[in-house]
Amino acid sequence: MTETASRPTLEAVAARAGVSRATASRVVNGGDGVREPLVERVRQAVEELGYVPNQAARSLVTRRHDAVAVVIAEPETRVFADPFFALQLRGISKELTAHDSQLVLLLTEGRDDHSRVGRYLAGGHVDGALVFSLHLDDPLPGLVQRAGVPTVFGGRPGWSEGTRDAVYVDSDNRGGARAAVQHLVDLGRTRIAHITGPLDQTSAADRLDGFREVAPDADPRLIAESDFTPAGGERAMRELLDRRPDLDAVFAANDLAASGVLRVLRERGRRVPSDVAVVGFDDMLAVAEQTDPALTTVRQPIEEMGRLMARLLLGGGVDAAASVVLPTTLVRRDSA
Repeated sequence: MTETASRPTLEAVAARAGVSRATASRVVNGGDGVREPLVERVRQAVEELGYVPNQAARSLVTRRHDAVAVVIAEPETRVFADPFFALQLRGISKELTAHDSQLVLLLTEGRDDHSRVGRYLAGGHVDGALVFSLHLDDPLPGLVQRAGVPTVFGGRPGWSEGTRDAVYVDSDNRGGARAAVQHLVDLGRTRIAHITGPLDQTSAADRLDGFREVAPDADPRLIAESDFTPAGGERAMRELLDRRPDLDAVFAANDLAASGVLRVLRERGRRVPSDVAVVGFDDMLAVAEQTDPALTTVRQPIEEMGRLMARLLLGGGVDAAASVVLPTTLVRRDSA
């Protein structure tokens, strides 16, 4: 007998429970209208027989696939090198697992991948999508909207096509940046530099705005654009030291860039924090606690953001849901 033939069928469950096949199907697929004693009999029969629903057939009945697409608008090399994405995916995965739903990861290496992602979402393979790390000119929001799947965005997506009424989960990037720079001001630092993230992403733009709110008259030479990577932080730090060797503090837009900043300062013989104080953003412990010195940074609840994105999506009320902005906290360590 083949493995398929030996599997218990829904008819066998119905016979064991003493109910009709239709009743057994409603119970197995989560339908309403079945009296509790019958529900218990069907559940007991399922357990005794070891019945596992056929997912393809179940999808036809329930129009649910118990799968959620997680779309990250970054290339594979960036996603697997940055612990931010691992933390956010862990939060998403925990919530999906709690709802017995699968995670389908979709990455975009380049513009050719966007149409592929759009076709997949429109093909009815998933119950919804979680989309994050968007860039301001990204076509993904419009593609997702046209696919017609419920969607929650990670981070404020910007007001481009398909995002004006979007539901998103973000952290208080602007407020966190203000706290970081104000801390440096309170330490008596007067020549504070800022290394931004890519300014086509709203998180980086918001952190730059927060910096400018505290230091509105900062010398433009004290601002260097980077890309949220250690190498980008190193390049930007070298540029800043060449332009303004007298700088006495740096606010880096994320912890990875801050780690690059610390390496360059050490190479140049600058002591941290006595010569130059350094503050990052994220509080990813795998980075912040391993730098030398340990990094003062702004904590955003990355894993919780992932969980909340999934929770909003699986709650089924995305159309009526309000976007959520989570608070940030300054974490003081040795670098500032």
